[in-house]
Amino acid sequence: MADDYYSILGVPRNASDAEVKSAFRKLAMKHHPDRNAGNKDAEAKFKKINQAYETLSDPKKRRLYDQFGEAAVSGAAGAGRPHPEGFSDFGGADMGEMFGDIFEQFFGGAGRRGGSRSSAKGADLKYEVGISLDDAFHGTEMPVAFSRVSRCKTCRGTGAMPGTGLKRCSTCRGTGRVQYAQGFFSLSQVCPDCGGQGDVVEKPCPDCGGKGRIRSQAQLSVKIPPGIYDGATLRVAGEGDAGPRGGEPGDLYVLVRVKADPRFERREDDLIYEKPLDIAEAALGATVDVPTLDDASASIKIPPGSQHGTLLRLRERGMPRLNHRGRGDLLVRLKVEVPRHLNDRQRVLLEEFARTLRHDGGGAQDPSKDPQQDSGIFKKIFGH
Repeated sequence: MADDYYSILGVPRNASDAEVKSAFRKLAMKHHPDRNAGNKDAEAKFKKINQAYETLSDPKKRRLYDQFGEAAVSGAAGAGRPHPEGFSDFGGADMGEMFGDIFEQFFGGAGRRGGSRSSAKGADLKYEVGISLDDAFHGTEMPVAFSRVSRCKTCRGTGAMPGTGLKRCSTCRGTGRVQYAQGFFSLSQVCPDCGGQGDVVEKPCPDCGGKGRIRSQAQLSVKIPPGIYDGATLRVAGEGDAGPRGGEPGDLYVLVRVKADPRFERREDDLIYEKPLDIAEAALGATVDVPTLDDASASIKIPPGSQHGTLLRLRERGMPRLNHRGRGDLLVRLKVEVPRHLNDRQRVLLEEFARTLRHDGGGAQDPSKDPQQDSGIFKKIFGH
């Protein structure tokens, strides 16, 4: 028979209660309307599956059905009224239990029998601090002051006046959830009176008004590790808002902003320093000092003939590697500066030097000529 309840569930007539229940769970999840939006066939199949299980899961109804057929058990429909957790309007079948895994899959556990009685975690908070590149290099501690919701000290977060307690919620009978049934559908939602806790405050605390929490100012010292980079977020566990009804507090997330430094450009763990050179230093070579962030200067050799924009590397003189050993490098970018103003003697000497560069007629220096032969001219011009 097409509408035979046993055929609908796909079980033999001598199937055990466990077999009936298992078959129903699989078919209900497959044909549930929320999984088949707009599919009228699936909705019709779901109604038949529900009707079959409603009958075969009840021993009395099953005996009547086996003896007299569908007419003997028809007419057991829900009443369409709100009631505590448990789908009692469905012919005695505990549909809350049956659909627990379905509702959990669709709504994150909203259909679980009894709801979630545990207190919710408090909200996380965010705070932004600005530090210098020197602070990011050495590490530092930053004071932070912010407003948060804290647990009421008078009632210790319960919301009840000291000496009193909580009482069972009469609306949901302590389950934390209520059901609204209409036909073969039932909607579960958080109890509006107790907020899902299952109990309510009998006499509210005078300091927090029964909320269990009050807004207060907090001051902390946050440790900034060496090598921190701009945009990094530090988590300070348990320093966010207190949870409702004594729930676990949230966390504080500190966003670190590293200010730009006039001396150095940062590229991940490397630092870039721009070193000005005059044309004599660039052409003849030199040894120059460059600043660092580790409270000690460093010397670097400029090779003769260095060009503008050349990068020279000082290893392990950059930023500390965050949460790792070692440091980045210090990159020295050469900035060759051409003098804007020359006195008469400098101009004469520079023109003489220019003629020596053009002696071959092509504007290029003779590669066989020792570049150090021209050093006396540079010394006359620039004092080197």
